[in-house]
Amino acid sequence: MNTLALIGLILWIITALGGFVMLGRWISRGGLRQQSSGVSRFPAGAVFSHFLLAAAGLVLWIIYLVSDAAVLTWVSLAVLVVVAGIGFGLFSRWLPVYRGRPVATTGGPGAAAGASLSAEPAERHLPVPVVFAHGLLGAATLVVVLLVALGVGGS
Repeated sequence: MNTLALIGLILWIITALGGFVMLGRWISRGGLRQQSSGVSRFPAGAVFSHFLLAAAGLVLWIIYLVSDAAVLTWVSLAVLVVVAGIGFGLFSRWLPVYRGRPVATTGGPGAAAGASLSAEPAERHLPVPVVFAHGLLGAATLVVVLLVALGVGGS
């Protein structure tokens, strides 16, 4: 088995774990509910496309490792490029939210007594170290998959 391909698998799994942390945090902080109000800067379609394509690519990579079908390296790479593009788009939407000041508003005249509505996007609660590690490890995964597809490291 190609050692570099195994390193790619390990990187991909660690990156996915960080992605699960962020997805769980975004959902638990109301990211999906905020879609209709426009509070969240993350389109749900982009979030779930990023997740599902990354998972599909990981499955393809595992199949490649088991079957040694070289064409799957290129398919996995193509999927990863799309995943990285979506991820970069999400990162570019997250950065201004991270840099901005938290905004909280209390319910207006139409709100239930004691209700407090937060205008703070769910993505503001993503752990900064996880965001950066996810991006860096994702980029490293992309490079390793490219190297394997190019035949670096041999089988």
